[in-house]
Amino acid sequence: MTSSEVVEFASAGDREFGPVQARFVDGAVAPQPGHLPTTVDRQEIHGTSMQSRMLAHALRMTVRPVISMWAKASTLPWPMKFLDDISAVMHPPIEGTRSHTILLDNCSAQWVKADGAESDRVVLYLHGGGFMFCGIGTHQRLVSRISAAAQAPVLMVDYRMLPAHSIGDAIEDGVNGYRWLLAKGYRPDQIVIAGDSAGGYLSFMIPLALREQGLPGPAGIVALSPLTEMDPARKTEHRNAGRDAMLPSHALGELARISGRTDSRSGSVRDLLRMCPVDSDLRGLPPVLIQVGSHELLLPDSELMADRLAEAGVPCELQVWRKQVHVFQAAADVVPEAQRAIDEIAYFIRSATREPLSLVR
Repeated sequence: MTSSEVVEFASAGDREFGPVQARFVDGAVAPQPGHLPTTVDRQEIHGTSMQSRMLAHALRMTVRPVISMWAKASTLPWPMKFLDDISAVMHPPIEGTRSHTILLDNCSAQWVKADGAESDRVVLYLHGGGFMFCGIGTHQRLVSRISAAAQAPVLMVDYRMLPAHSIGDAIEDGVNGYRWLLAKGYRPDQIVIAGDSAGGYLSFMIPLALREQGLPGPAGIVALSPLTEMDPARKTEHRNAGRDAMLPSHALGELARISGRTDSRSGSVRDLLRMCPVDSDLRGLPPVLIQVGSHELLLPDSELMADRLAEAGVPCELQVWRKQVHVFQAAADVVPEAQRAIDEIAYFIRSATREPLSLVR
């Protein structure tokens, strides 16, 4: 059963209990405070600020044309590392954050700890960027905000990327990050796996790989504007194909082509690791929070994933934020809805790791 609700508010603090609270939905009483939902809880979150509209316009005029050009000429020597390096300078972690590099088996990771992040819970984060772009530098500020809001350190994996490595390699790197947390003394019920866009894809595939390897899964999954299906057909036929402020639809076809070519030459990649989240056996996954913008190209991926999770009996909360751009949470410095979304993420993380309700707010 999928429930639908419209939520409109000025700030997350205006609500007594946060996103999971007692309420009547479709004639039934939804879960009580402190308990995660047992079915998909869809929330349509309205309210679009001037700042978010300006951001959408700016992205449409700048980032979208660049991604469009890349999709038409992906073999050119695009300065991918430069993007991450310049972002690291322009968008440092929030004040008071401490971080250092961790070495995993085949890649590095960043241990990010905001001021006050002293709880026993921890987040394993996978950055987005189409499996080809972005990295620690582009995402360190967002991750530091999540660390501060959830009062938890974050291990952000700088996983191997296309076209030099397969998506299966990226999943393996995420699994190694999870193993590192276990070795550090964290229990599975203290770990939440989170990611945005392509990192959202990984945030679902890593628990499936853990299950395949006989390891216990995390306490929860957070996916921001996740890619959950590599086949672009459903997305290119959707009404959002022409109105996403950041992602042109033809870029997804190029991404699918590159990933397919890379995986086909990687003989060590298991069939499981080549599957998409929506085509996987999702039974037994932990509770999930998905956040996505209503006008995003990847909206159908979020909706389909929520449906597949419901079919598998996995608790899922799907938040559809009105007219917000792809991974709008990264714009928390200027967009008020972004910080509210991060507060929702933090609430979910604290709830999934079983923090007593009296300590949550």
